[in-house]
Amino acid sequence: MKNGGRTLGVAMIGQGFMGRAHSNAFLQVSRFFDTPYDLKMKIVCGRDKTRLEEMARRWNWDETATDWRAVLERNDVDVVDIATPNNLHAEMAIAAASAGKIVLCEKPLARNLDEATRMAEAASKVPNLVWFNYRRVPAIGLAKRIIDEGRLGEIYHYRANYLQSWGADPHVSGWRFNPADAGSGATGDLLAHLIDTAQMLNGRITRVCATMHTFAPGRRVDDAVLAQSYFANGSVATFEASRYAIGLQNHNSFEIHGSKGMLRFNLEDLNRLHFLDAVAPAHLQGAADILVTGPDHPYASHFWPPGHIIGYEHTFIATLADFLNALAKQDSFHADFRDALEVQKVLDAVERSSEQRAWVSL
Repeated sequence: MKNGGRTLGVAMIGQGFMGRAHSNAFLQVSRFFDTPYDLKMKIVCGRDKTRLEEMARRWNWDETATDWRAVLERNDVDVVDIATPNNLHAEMAIAAASAGKIVLCEKPLARNLDEATRMAEAASKVPNLVWFNYRRVPAIGLAKRIIDEGRLGEIYHYRANYLQSWGADPHVSGWRFNPADAGSGATGDLLAHLIDTAQMLNGRITRVCATMHTFAPGRRVDDAVLAQSYFANGSVATFEASRYAIGLQNHNSFEIHGSKGMLRFNLEDLNRLHFLDAVAPAHLQGAADILVTGPDHPYASHFWPPGHIIGYEHTFIATLADFLNALAKQDSFHADFRDALEVQKVLDAVERSSEQRAWVSL
């Protein structure tokens, strides 16, 4: 923290996987970045009192609470972080924004477009963040720089996949498989990440034609989704998200082909980006395997020396650092609720397209 920085009291609602990822970011951000605020981890809130006490001890939260509404009334809470199942996002975010709190929320923003629209409207009056953390993968940041510099030229093709296999387990259960809690399956859980990354790198999606499919008998959410799309810049895209991609654990990848070059990335090798410069002499062309750990790479100066790789958790740390610096400067931050609403519009179009078996325009 910079000298003289203000202290922000943080309350987090949620105690699962994402709660741990967020807690680590709150703990670590000032160790890697000069932040203009000191974060005081005041309260972790959830339903299971025993697990809450253990989480508070492990992650250095001052207090625990089981009534999130009472937490919003506290004057020592400035930031409310929502790391709950999707069905709770709207009520909590709208209430937190109405209480004048800074609102952070997990993705997808909501279960459906109506909820997302109401959330974005409520949060428009307060600083807000959505944890689309893959925007802060250094290799994806470098891809954005390469595109913005015009090194790919006119974009022709964008293709992206988010492939996991854990949903194929016949015994797997939990809120992610209940449409009342999750809204959708692979569409909201995985495709949302692909759409946010794509619209950050390649602009607005204008049309989609999609198919959602469920493999497990009796399961009420989609196990897989495939979509064809058009972007406003004229490029075409294919997206695939699945929890039935046997042999793959967390294969979040994209390939972009333009008139001047190609980019390729896979989260399972998150420190590397492949770039082909099609303007180079033909005898020198070949995809360069770039180790994106510096020098002169996104976030390189904040983590380890060049060649010393970083991990999944650093994307949350960098997200939080960028948000705090934008907050202090009163600058815009992305991804915010408005960005997440644009993602939700695409997800809604995907669902309608699958139901109607037709192209849907946005």
